[in-house]
Amino acid sequence: MTAATVPSVAPRPTSGLAGAPARSGNAAAPPGTGDSGGVPFAGASAAPSIATAYVECERLGRASASSFMQAFRLLPRERRCGLAALYAFCRVVDDAVDERACADSTLAAWRGELARALDGSATHPIAVAIGDAVRRFGIAPQYLEEILAGVEMDLECRRYETFDELRRYCYHVAAAVGLAALPIFGCRDPQSRAYAEALGIALQLTNILRDLAEDAERGRIYLPLEDLRRFGYRERDLLTHARNAAFRDLMAFECGRARMFYQAARVALPARDRRALTPAEAMRRVYQRLLVRIAANPDAVFGPRVSVPLHEKVLCTAIAWLGTRGGHGA
Repeated sequence: MTAATVPSVAPRPTSGLAGAPARSGNAAAPPGTGDSGGVPFAGASAAPSIATAYVECERLGRASASSFMQAFRLLPRERRCGLAALYAFCRVVDDAVDERACADSTLAAWRGELARALDGSATHPIAVAIGDAVRRFGIAPQYLEEILAGVEMDLECRRYETFDELRRYCYHVAAAVGLAALPIFGCRDPQSRAYAEALGIALQLTNILRDLAEDAERGRIYLPLEDLRRFGYRERDLLTHARNAAFRDLMAFECGRARMFYQAARVALPARDRRALTPAEAMRRVYQRLLVRIAANPDAVFGPRVSVPLHEKVLCTAIAWLGTRGGHGA
């Protein structure tokens, strides 16, 4: 799966705002998870303390070296912990599907553990933390369930015929993450939901473009097949990393579509929640810079992972902080 998406803000955990969108390699397994892809030990008898659970979520975030961690630093400690729990939840379920032979059973186990997290009986540290975050911030559980549904889509579908189908996937794995993050950020304006959805999809589309080669090696093509046909770029061309005019035209089109969603998010940003969404705006700026790099040199997606240097991420964070206090910015 390709993620964000936190306000989506998503891994590729799931990319969205908090998560985001986004996959960035395997993180070290949390203590007590064994070799089961994050599935709690069946015989676990005692849950860790809430403080210990949050520490584990933050450790997982640091180990992933995600761009989201930089944006999280803008938040007060309590909210930062809540986002770390959401990020860790997205990350561990995403990795379970990507890396484990027993993905079906792993995902089923996480569904059960999420139910226990919601009733306060979870034993896995990440589930303990996400359960506390749900209660503390009023996160709607439906968004966590939608994230699991999105992860499950990677078990069932390796191709998307149309953009409408891909957009549905992006909603689940990225926009739902942003929607779950809104109460953690402290948002109050209902318009923030439109912002979170648009940004989540934008982040996920950017991740998809960045990870084209990696995903193809896993047997997954996220670009709509209707788009490949439109530009005359075949599946086997992608699998063999063919760099040609058709590929560049295809990428120009896909980058343009992602830019439209970034613009929609920027327009939807409500004045009432601008300050609360500062971390999300930092992520928007970072990922838009990533998209600019991809658009400038589409062939680069077949080489080392395209990324934004740390100093630019710090700059994006600073600009976002200033922009949400003075005006919408660019």
